[in-house]
Amino acid sequence: MASTKEEILSLLEQAGQQGVSGQHLAQQLGVSRTAVWKAIARLKEEGCQIEAAPNRGYRLCAKQPTYCAANVQRLRRIEAPVKEYDAIDSTNAAAKEMAQSGAPHGTAVFAHHQTAGMGRRGRSFFSPEGGLYLSVILRGLPGMESAALLTAAAAVAVCRAVQTVYETHLLVKWVNDLYNAEYKKCGGILTQAAVDLEGGGLEYAIVGVGLNVAPPPQGFPEELREIAGAILTQPQPQRMSELTACLADEISGISTWMNDPAWLEEYRARNFLPGREIWLERSGKRTPAKALRILDDARLLVETPQGQETLSFEEVSVRL
Repeated sequence: MASTKEEILSLLEQAGQQGVSGQHLAQQLGVSRTAVWKAIARLKEEGCQIEAAPNRGYRLCAKQPTYCAANVQRLRRIEAPVKEYDAIDSTNAAAKEMAQSGAPHGTAVFAHHQTAGMGRRGRSFFSPEGGLYLSVILRGLPGMESAALLTAAAAVAVCRAVQTVYETHLLVKWVNDLYNAEYKKCGGILTQAAVDLEGGGLEYAIVGVGLNVAPPPQGFPEELREIAGAILTQPQPQRMSELTACLADEISGISTWMNDPAWLEEYRARNFLPGREIWLERSGKRTPAKALRILDDARLLVETPQGQETLSFEEVSVRL
């Protein structure tokens, strides 16, 4: 069922540039004028530009931001909060604060730009305007034998969302890197979790996703130009809300399909490491190896000069 806020947004969109009085909105929805006022205020907080004038009522401004929390919220299939930032240090950091304050399962935090985007092992993540930077809070997950499973499931969720919205097939480099068809890195995943020490499960988990949806207007930094890519060749800003909503829902639904082995086969099928010669990056040293296969716990089995090893989160790169 749509919320009062979502129903008001729909009515304002239908009215176009003709104003709709608060009284009319209240009567249409069977709510009080105060409820209408609160919903309008919430829509404004989420980025909707709404004018209010005596004797004309409320109307949407002619030029609306297409990528805003109100649109993401409206396009989501599940009821969960959506928080938007124009710029923030890290959406994962913001989501962590919200999770610690009790934010519910499926809460989504996104930003148009990150000033201190986080990658694995404390690395920075290039996060210019035009990309997708999203973190989703998950609750009710069982304690996992391998933390790699959640990251792998998140990779599948991202690939499914991109396939749904853009009909574009992404590849995965174990364990958390996303690549386009030209084998250019166009995104990454950072998963974090808090353990319930008494119950033994996870109190909450945060799945953070950063995607180069289109090439940045100023181009990639010199150190990334040879390895970085994007999902699209040209920006499609009108579809960013759709992608964010679809991705937030896919990630929120992970717990409903993680017990189905089909998703792990999908993860394996999208991975391009198995069968390749690789480098293991350890303490500044490179060790040659061959990627053999992805195990049922999403860890990577490799062959090194010393024998077979099972990797959980080590850094690996393809040997060219």
